Amino acid sequence: MMPRLKSLLASPYAFLVLPPLFWSGNAVLARAAVGAVPPFTLSFWRWAIALLILLAVAWPRLVDQRHVVRRHWRLLLALAVSSVTAYNTLLYLALQTTTAINVTLVGSVMPVTIVALSWAWLGERLGPLQAVGMAVSLLGVLLVISDGRPASLLELRVRAGDGWVLLAMASWSVYSVLLRRHPVPMDPVAQITVLVLFGLPFILPLYLWEVAQGTVMPLTPGNMAVVGYAALFPGVLAYYFWNRGVAGVGAGVAGQYTYLVPILTALLSTLFLGETVRWFHLVALAFIFSGIALANRRPKR
Repeated sequence: MMPRLKSLLASPYAFLVLPPLFWSGNAVLARAAVGAVPPFTLSFWRWAIALLILLAVAWPRLVDQRHVVRRHWRLLLALAVSSVTAYNTLLYLALQTTTAINVTLVGSVMPVTIVALSWAWLGERLGPLQAVGMAVSLLGVLLVISDGRPASLLELRVRAGDGWVLLAMASWSVYSVLLRRHPVPMDPVAQITVLVLFGLPFILPLYLWEVAQGTVMPLTPGNMAVVGYAALFPGVLAYYFWNRGVAGVGAGVAGQYTYLVPILTALLSTLFLGETVRWFHLVALAFIFSGIALANRRPKR
């Protein structure tokens, strides 16, 4: 039994299950901490602690690849701002006014937005199936942000949090397309360390502004645990396990595991936050996943 268990835990598929769980926990904890841990404070200290951990591991690799950093610093800066600075900060901001279920459901349409941006920016071919897929996923998103009442969109009754999620999704899509068009020849751990190093200073003014407004995080064990979780699990370990999984099974198969995020978030939110999975969440999930499947199909040559 033990050899079989060890073999299972060493499988790349086991590595791929953990990042979605960590990402879901990040959304649920950040939502639970609303009112206790301000969003910019959480974003800043999450990455500050993660940077210390990453530097301890990646410093020799950074020294070896410093010439790559000097050559590609502008691209690395753009990648850092669109991912570390904008994406995560906007998500924490969104969770102040909308549910964790909504955040991950709307965010799960990201593969479709990446397809759309690749078409508009990189000139990649967009077939009829891809266009239909984007439209179907968009219907799912509209269903979520309107609470199952699309007519309310005409009255502009949309939570601010859902708007922040859309901006976060656009930011990550820019990051993904940039990375696809201009891959940086760096060790993955060294690269994420550089991105955090470049992206963190842009969060600092937001954090200082938040403190100046009198919004200060009390140093309680619970608040420190939220920050520590965000730094260690989604901030560091998720990248490590994700890279191990992608190396084992490939990016195409690994990408399917991101669909676990809204499902796991719904389960955790129901258990720990008392959030309710309503009928339109399930319908939207079906729309979004169907749209993603269509948008990622490639026309036969």
